[in-house]
Amino acid sequence: MTGLHHRHLAVSPDWLALYYRHPLEITHGEGRHVWDADGKRYLDFFGGILTTMTAHALPEVTKAVTEQAGRIIHSSTLYLNRPMVDLAERVVSLSGIPDARVFFTTSGTEANDTALLLATAYRRSNQILAMRNSYHGRSFSAVSVTGNHAWSPTGLSPLQTLYVHGGVRGRGPYAHLGDEEFIEACVADLEDLLGHTRDAAALIAEPIQGVGGFTSPPDGLYAAFREVLDRHGILWISDEVQTGWGRTGEHFWGWQAHGQSGPPDIVTFAKGIGNGMSIGGVIARADVMNCLDSNSISTFGGSPVTMAAGLANLSYLLEHDLQGNARRVGGLLIERLRAVAAGSECVREVRGRGLMIGIELVKPGTDEANPEAAAAVLEAAREGGLLIGKGGGHNTSVLRIAPPLSLSIPEAEEGAAILADALQAAG
Repeated sequence: MTGLHHRHLAVSPDWLALYYRHPLEITHGEGRHVWDADGKRYLDFFGGILTTMTAHALPEVTKAVTEQAGRIIHSSTLYLNRPMVDLAERVVSLSGIPDARVFFTTSGTEANDTALLLATAYRRSNQILAMRNSYHGRSFSAVSVTGNHAWSPTGLSPLQTLYVHGGVRGRGPYAHLGDEEFIEACVADLEDLLGHTRDAAALIAEPIQGVGGFTSPPDGLYAAFREVLDRHGILWISDEVQTGWGRTGEHFWGWQAHGQSGPPDIVTFAKGIGNGMSIGGVIARADVMNCLDSNSISTFGGSPVTMAAGLANLSYLLEHDLQGNARRVGGLLIERLRAVAAGSECVREVRGRGLMIGIELVKPGTDEANPEAAAAVLEAAREGGLLIGKGGGHNTSVLRIAPPLSLSIPEAEEGAAILADALQAAG
């Protein structure tokens, strides 16, 4: 155990998880690579949990942060804030929501917490629909709508939450159905559920479930849900904390794969927009955003420094078509990984879109989750110079791959080769 690890254990909660048998201290990064305290270089395929969206030490973002910090670091939302207004205007124009308003927070958890506050106040209901296998953050309200036991430490809740089928295509009672029949069955389940309960405030859903192992329904499920929700006046909250800003390659927002019935009423975002700086936020149409009948502010949401970082990062992403790069390089990477997986008895499925890819591991010859193999591959990949993540629903048995969106083809090939060796080493 290193001295820093020992000090960490002495002052941190027992439930504050660390990756790896010998935890890693990352000291600096550049592009798609990071270095540890021993000077070893790693190809980063996890980006600080999908947060380093463009690149480590991106000069444009570093310059924007430095220049803004030299002027003023903090003021709060009680004062006019030019960087915040500038970024809000960009976000509104990209949102797809008519007459939208933006409220900035410091994290995705806080963004989802705010969305739940807005929805319950607007609808005067504390009942929320959420997806099984979902994850929405670690606040009291966000935990209460998280459909993943491993990340929900209490059954107490300020909300009444009902869980809907559909977030996981490849497992569960409808997995054997074709896509159209799957959607029909999930819609019928939603209709039936609404017939047994009081008026709900909103459905909150990740277009692709992040912590749940990069699972997703067939395209169009949430559009079909939206038709049902609209009949009941129920709002749709799309949690884009992990799927936003072009990561899926095919779309700028994850909800656009389900946009046939119109955009969500509320979108939440965070992670990648700040490229490591602490930014979250909520986009909602004006009548929903303005429904609160008491004062509210944010001390740290919309900080001039983080807003400057977000503006620079978003500009870089759009000017360099990183969504297109995620589509092209991500498509190549997922095909390479599927070829690798074909030679492994431990791999059940390789799934995902763009640069958001999951590899689900099972015990050979079964359909049973294999968290031990996932942990072993994580360790072997690190030894080979690659950082990845892990997740999953009933058990943590999915490797999560989400590099910065500027990933090059040679880097994708290198990462796939390291993963092939790691899968072989782990059995």
